[in-house]
Amino acid sequence: MGISVPQYIALCGVTLVIGWLVQWVYKWINPVCNGVLPPGSMGFPVIGETLDFFKASPSLDIPDFYKLRMKRYGPIFKTSLLGQRVVISTDAEMNRFILQQDTLFRIWFPRALAKIFGEESLEAYHGKTHKFIRRCAHTLLGVQTLKDVLLPEMEAAVRERLAAWATKPSVDVRGGAPDLLFELVARKCLGFDSTKSGQLRSTFDVLFTELLSFPIYFPGTSFYRCMQARKIVQKTVRDTLAERLITPGNKHGDLLDIIVEELRAEESSLSENLAVDVVSALLFGSVFTLSGVIAVTFKSLHDNPDVVHALEEENRAMLTDRKGGCSGLTWEEYKSLTFTNQVTNEIIRISNAVLGSFRTTLADAQVNGYTIPAGWLVIVNPMAAHMNEEFFDDPLKFNPWRWMDESKRSTMLKNFLPFGVGIRVCPAAEFIKLLLTLTLHILVTEYRWEEMKETYAFRSAEVMFPQGYHIRLRPKDDQTR
Repeated sequence: MGISVPQYIALCGVTLVIGWLVQWVYKWINPVCNGVLPPGSMGFPVIGETLDFFKASPSLDIPDFYKLRMKRYGPIFKTSLLGQRVVISTDAEMNRFILQQDTLFRIWFPRALAKIFGEESLEAYHGKTHKFIRRCAHTLLGVQTLKDVLLPEMEAAVRERLAAWATKPSVDVRGGAPDLLFELVARKCLGFDSTKSGQLRSTFDVLFTELLSFPIYFPGTSFYRCMQARKIVQKTVRDTLAERLITPGNKHGDLLDIIVEELRAEESSLSENLAVDVVSALLFGSVFTLSGVIAVTFKSLHDNPDVVHALEEENRAMLTDRKGGCSGLTWEEYKSLTFTNQVTNEIIRISNAVLGSFRTTLADAQVNGYTIPAGWLVIVNPMAAHMNEEFFDDPLKFNPWRWMDESKRSTMLKNFLPFGVGIRVCPAAEFIKLLLTLTLHILVTEYRWEEMKETYAFRSAEVMFPQGYHIRLRPKDDQTR
């Protein structure tokens, strides 16, 4: 029995589709490169190795995604995540090189993050408005602002929040950490009072929870919920900015004052859309990356009473030596707390709050004998170095005294890159250190706490406490249980 013409055409069509699919899959698995690609697997088409990437580690150790690939391929390997071709570097030397090569590697993010924070705002981070954005960040979080303005306000905010926690039978530190400073930062950015900042905080909670999701915009998906939260945040910021632009003469002493001034300039490189994205990103980055860090702080201190004792000794000695009737921590006192600073370093090393620094190649890049094709995403991951026993003895152990070892100190500092390096170093670095120091100082001198139930932490894209981290906080002079 012969094949009819329609059957023949259908068979040819199916053959062509299968051939196209086979070719497409082959190209996915074997991407074109004018050189030698780093070793690694591209995983399944489109999905890549995303599912493995988001699998959690049962401890604060490096997730198995990194461990297995570092063992198999070395510290530099290729993969595909969230639909993008990626090279991941866990090598400290290469990380430093990439972060310092601003003309070869440009700051960028996975498509999902780019859509959430605004592609226009990300583009501006390597355009002519970059200096203005850095100025905004330093105005809000820079060292001079911390010294002259924010230090007493941050201390008051931390004291107020810890005092509020101490009135409750229990508090989830992991979920409540942003409360420490969100109201303060919202006031410094937008001039919001406590009511408005509370409403904005609840929306940011959704954005934070659903942030690292596959970019499928469909009702019910994590990405859809994240984008809806983004719209609310943007509308809030946009409406506030519009009100300010109507009355530019009214000054509020916040970040929007600077933005309004720039928008009204004759040769402004800033647009209203970009201004909204920048303020939203600064609000998010300045507070919500701290959730895991603060939870790790409480957990590490609870599990290491010897550290608490040493902290208390140093901080009480500082208070005893205080002169002039000063009632708050000064910048000089902050810098004088040597052991507290070492504890802060150890908290940051252990928590690894930042997933990594994201870059994209502007042209084919030659690094360590490999070629990274133009347009590929590069993830610089400091966690692998922070958890490498070659640089940090017994890296999973919380040991602030390790930073006192002069014979290893230079090696540790060389491989300690939690905030990046070069002109792209995180402008909030000192802000985070100061917050941790204030929290430690107030905690060990004024409070005691206990875990309400057994808990554990694990690491996926960030530090997570699946059941929350519930504590009971009480003033030291409170004898009630």
